[in-house]
Amino acid sequence: MQDKYIVVGKTSGVLEAEIIRSLLLSRDIDTHLSHEALTTIYGFGIGPLAEVEILVSSDQASEARQILEDYYADRLNVDDDLEEPK
Repeated sequence: MQDKYIVVGKTSGVLEAEIIRSLLLSRDIDTHLSHEALTTIYGFGIGPLAEVEILVSSDQASEARQILEDYYADRLNVDDDLEEPK
């Protein structure tokens, strides 16, 4: 059975979307981005052309939404994810 991917967020640019994608991937959430090809070709976009949808598997959507909520509310503690130096 194929996973169904749903939109859990949108950004106004590829750069922010890639940061969020990396954050979700670091938490083992399979993440895909959907955006206009023109933004990739020209490196920037304006208005609706710049919009990027963040898609995750439907079974991971609630976890992804919570992570995004924490990200936008500045509640993520990066130090929790870092290992102590040996």
